[in-house]
Amino acid sequence: MEIVLLCVGKTEPAGWTVAIEEYQKRIQHYVRFSFEIVKPEKSSSKIPITQVKLQEENRLLSKMKLDDIVILLDEKGSSFSSIEFAHFIQKQMNKGMKRLVFVVGGAFGFSPTFLSKFPIHIRLSNMTFPHQMIRLFFSEQVYRAFTILNNHPYHNN
Repeated sequence: MEIVLLCVGKTEPAGWTVAIEEYQKRIQHYVRFSFEIVKPEKSSSKIPITQVKLQEENRLLSKMKLDDIVILLDEKGSSFSSIEFAHFIQKQMNKGMKRLVFVVGGAFGFSPTFLSKFPIHIRLSNMTFPHQMIRLFFSEQVYRAFTILNNHPYHNN
């Protein structure tokens, strides 16, 4: 199985990238893990936010495969403890899926249509964080999930 973190916009500054790549390297011991980035739509007062979301969502859709399990990282999604998230990942792996795709939207989030198209939504916190941090936090939680599943001492119960 492969886990993909599909994001709108590149990661800046470089410090975030270094930390994210460290977790990506650690995760590779357990499962293929990759990032895919789509270009954000430029927004202005002349372009409606709905149009910005639509363009970004079309770019996200172009990176997805028909048999992907798609999970949206959304502030209104379900929250998991680290152990619950590990079990969620294990459950997906048990289904024999080829790719598990987690999606981080753009600055304006997802449209109602996109949210309904992909009904699995997860939130990482009740707080709001910049997308750069979410990428790092998510990567760390994926690593933590695999250490939990493999009884590695990284996660202290």
